Amino acid sequence: MSAPLLKIAARQGSRRAGSSRVWRNGSSRHASTTSAGPPSHTSPGERLAGRLQNATLGATALTAASVLYYHLSRPVVHLDGEAAMPGGPQPKRATKATVQHDVPKSALGAQYGSKEDVQRAIAELRAALPREGAVNTDPHVLEFYGSSDKSYHPASPHSVVVHPVSTEEVVEVVNVARKHRVPIVPYSGATSLEGHFSGYPSGSICIDISGMNKILEIHEGDSDLVCQAGARWEDINETLKEKGIPLFFPLDPGPGATIGGMIGTGCSGTNAVRYGTARGEWFLNVTVVLPNGKVVKTRRRARKSSAGIDMTKLFIGAEGTLGIVTEATLRLAPVIPTKVAMAQFPDVEHAVSAVQEILNTPAGPHIQCVELLDDHMMKAIADAGLVSETYPTRDTLFFKIQGDPTAIDSTARTVQDIVAKHSSAYFKFANTEDEAEELWESRKYALMSTIESEEGARCWTTDVCVPVSRLPELVYETKKDLEESKLHSTIVGHVGDGNFHAFILFKKDSELQAVSDAVHRLVHRAIALDGTCTGEHGVGVGKREYLAEELGPDTVELMWTIKRAIDPLDIMNPGKLYPDVPENDKKSGA
Repeated sequence: MSAPLLKIAARQGSRRAGSSRVWRNGSSRHASTTSAGPPSHTSPGERLAGRLQNATLGATALTAASVLYYHLSRPVVHLDGEAAMPGGPQPKRATKATVQHDVPKSALGAQYGSKEDVQRAIAELRAALPREGAVNTDPHVLEFYGSSDKSYHPASPHSVVVHPVSTEEVVEVVNVARKHRVPIVPYSGATSLEGHFSGYPSGSICIDISGMNKILEIHEGDSDLVCQAGARWEDINETLKEKGIPLFFPLDPGPGATIGGMIGTGCSGTNAVRYGTARGEWFLNVTVVLPNGKVVKTRRRARKSSAGIDMTKLFIGAEGTLGIVTEATLRLAPVIPTKVAMAQFPDVEHAVSAVQEILNTPAGPHIQCVELLDDHMMKAIADAGLVSETYPTRDTLFFKIQGDPTAIDSTARTVQDIVAKHSSAYFKFANTEDEAEELWESRKYALMSTIESEEGARCWTTDVCVPVSRLPELVYETKKDLEESKLHSTIVGHVGDGNFHAFILFKKDSELQAVSDAVHRLVHRAIALDGTCTGEHGVGVGKREYLAEELGPDTVELMWTIKRAIDPLDIMNPGKLYPDVPENDKKSGA
């Protein structure tokens, strides 16, 4: 097996073994290699992982064998680029997923280089980045990087995958791509769900920044740090913990997500109810390589600034269509003690009403997370058998409460009183760290439990977001629709901000259209409730058709005006994010 394919196989297991980082200490930078030390105690989650260790090793070996088979026989298979839960049990996955080669064309009608131009570009990339492994054209690697079994949107292999390690090397890649008019597609954590890193049919350069994963500077006194865009949020927080720095980066999307991808999709996560999203002030500045090869830094490191347009925000949610983010300065938050509680309700409406009241009390600022797992999800968790303790099949809220001991106790009493007023039949508060981790297991393993609950099932994951008061209506109508469509599904909601994820299961390719139609109806239902087609997954290929309905044609045209000004050749991740434009606009704007 080739080295690149071995690297891909290795990524199927844990990627947390260790990573090289560079720290700034005074005026010099010192390289150091860090790895997580032994835990101080064995948590319930770790005990669960230990019980399933043999199964995990077997799954990893099976994945490696699958890659070898893939390398030899070229079946139409999507291999995961990231474990569903690094270091934990892996869900069983169906081995076949259909690859479609109809990624949307450039909406600007851009003319890209010929096959000969692409080959010339590859030759120039090899000369510019002569380092071994920096430029890869293995056809199986190209297909791997151009698709994902987490997504059922159109996909196409790339022409070449490039692995830069610095902003300067990214500039080299962009200059070659512009010279030969070859599209560039950014790639990092491979956790996106809407086809963000699909290849372009005429040929594309995939620029994998996952190797640019260094933390460059930590400013503890200023509560910020500077890192490369390939750094993962979990590794950043683990490093701060290992160094004894009582700070953390609070945005927490899926495991394996990198800072560059988090910026590109405008991510959030379970902590959003307390800390907000990527569109808040958590990114103080970004360093970006523009399509013309220039490098810009959007602002200085000051905590606030009113100097002109906020250029940082221009790239948050742009999904690599305006430039390649290579570095970022992150604002950090203090680590605060946290406890966990749960409450069960007769229906979603009672649960959401309780949350609205809790967040509007003085206890509200102490709520770090408030997660809704519907009754179908609680049943899937019980059926899958991945958690230490199961609970009745009811709509359930899981809370994380943070503060000093006095604040936590006071908030817990407030939560208990309010949920009881809203017909909660069961309330549980975790008094110790072990109890808290055990209670949170149900939320942690939600997606895996959904997949494990049905043998051989595949899962289409989508998200929408509505005003919190409209969430019960949306959940009710969606569950009714899915039941009438005879589709098995579960729901997880970041109920504090109206965002929810639907996990829709299917086994046969013939069921895929029904799932797609159900997602389509869900999105239109959310927009009709004054919501959005995506709360945190981003647009990519999968949600671009809904932007005109959600934002209006004039707002979409403004987006295109910005895109044309910065990327007139439309080489930055074409076919993603922006809806199609009328033919006459293509002619005037291309």
